[in-house]
Amino acid sequence: METTRQQKISRMLQKELGEIFLLYAREIHGTLITVTSVRISPDLGIARTHLSIFPSNKAADVLMKVNADTKSIRYELGKRVRHQLRIVPELFFHNDDSLDYLENIDNLLRSDPPGPATEETEE
Repeated sequence: METTRQQKISRMLQKELGEIFLLYAREIHGTLITVTSVRISPDLGIARTHLSIFPSNKAADVLMKVNADTKSIRYELGKRVRHQLRIVPELFFHNDDSLDYLENIDNLLRSDPPGPATEETEE
């Protein structure tokens, strides 16, 4: 269970990382990166960030590029939160594919059932 301080810092990091990725996505044309959640450790030293990447077929490539640029993203985050946090947490990025999962379920529910069609007979 997260403490109130962890929740506040998670929200702040999510907001700041969202703004950073808005600028970062300009380098990667045609890609939208959204920070869906941030989980921070109790000692505030590690932040696990979940990213939703659109289009999802580019997700693996974009996530590799983001992981390669983690140091510069952490530096930019440090410049933004230097007055709120003493130590900038180490960042770990993960792909959040929950929206793709929901879309798949929605498409399955909308499609016709695979079972045999029943016809009613009139009497």
